[in-house]
Amino acid sequence: MGNEQDLLALLKRYLRQETVDPLRSIGRTLLFGVFGSLLMGTGAVLLSVGALRLLQGWAPMDATWSFLPYLIVSLVLLALSCLALRQVPRSDDSG
Repeated sequence: MGNEQDLLALLKRYLRQETVDPLRSIGRTLLFGVFGSLLMGTGAVLLSVGALRLLQGWAPMDATWSFLPYLIVSLVLLALSCLALRQVPRSDDSG
């Protein structure tokens, strides 16, 4: 009877070690990733709105060139998005 209880206790510890503990660590990593991406996105929006307002207040941006600040900020955000996407590793789906 003692051997069966030892075997069950060993199985429980093994399952916890191989399933529950890795899922907890993945959950923490995922939580920090989501929280960090929300903060980075909020910062990017606030900085781009600030840059837009700064460019709009510049004297040469009168009625004929009023589209230029929007174009500049959009191109900068597009370039930053492309740089960020280049940092994402590609998965190898050949097999």
